[in-house]
Amino acid sequence: MKFPKPYTLKQIAGIINTTYVGADDFPVFGMNEIHVVEAGDIVFVDHPKYYDKALQSAATIVLINKVVDCPKGKALLISDDPFRDFNKLTLHFKPFQSSSTSISPSAKIGKHTIIQPNCFIGNNVTIGDNCVIHSNVSIYDDTVIGNNVTIHAGTVLGASAFYYKKRPEGFDKLISGGRVVIKDNVDIGALCTIDKGVTGDTTIGEGTKLDNQIQIGHDTIIGKKCLIASQTGIAGCVIIEDEVTLWGQVGSTSGITIGSKAVIQAQSGISKSLEGGKTYFGSPADEVRVKLKEMATIKQLPKILEDLKNK
Repeated sequence: MKFPKPYTLKQIAGIINTTYVGADDFPVFGMNEIHVVEAGDIVFVDHPKYYDKALQSAATIVLINKVVDCPKGKALLISDDPFRDFNKLTLHFKPFQSSSTSISPSAKIGKHTIIQPNCFIGNNVTIGDNCVIHSNVSIYDDTVIGNNVTIHAGTVLGASAFYYKKRPEGFDKLISGGRVVIKDNVDIGALCTIDKGVTGDTTIGEGTKLDNQIQIGHDTIIGKKCLIASQTGIAGCVIIEDEVTLWGQVGSTSGITIGSKAVIQAQSGISKSLEGGKTYFGSPADEVRVKLKEMATIKQLPKILEDLKNK
């Protein structure tokens, strides 16, 4: 998430009431999660396991809960609770805006686009030309939709990320300030849910087709011309490259990559990154030939055990 204008390190420290290491006028351009940070971004880290990763990332400002040596060319914000203060920054730069109408006056809707009754179109939403948005679709603030997109009834675009920190008193939510971006020629079925990014974009690539009842987590990027069947659940921060096929009830863990033109057969569970151009099955998913051989071997176990017993 980029700020509307550049800020200084001193100004950012004042917003969250923290001390800092670096020049007062050290430039700050935005804030992002570790996997999408760029120079000028703030990244937060609150666990020793990830200190080095954050300090060595592309981010040039690290919001951290320990005084450490500051890498050359970077700055530190020292906080007793970086998670809390990252939320403060999100609320400061991306505060929640309530709506009083079904279609916000700030929404931009293209030529020949049809919005069916009982839809909600939030603040600063952009919808391209020749789209059809069926009844009872909810499109949250800042969502961007391209041309020739069809969205069926009951779908929700832009709900918050499922991202929580466990505390003694309960779960604390990481506030989402990102967007959903739907490219041209995408079809989205009924009752799908696509969460917005925490600080970046959840993106559905050009020409991709989604069946009904699909969940896509925050900051996930789906490539061009993918085919995703019903009841598939994709976790946050997943990269699905172009022309991937996911059949019904596939589930994935977060932070993985599925290579171009991979095919994942129904009811598979993806626990790690998968190479493109291959067909996978099972839970955990593996190449289909390997998995079928495993299943055939398992079926033989009773006979093998019986033969051993009779020897």
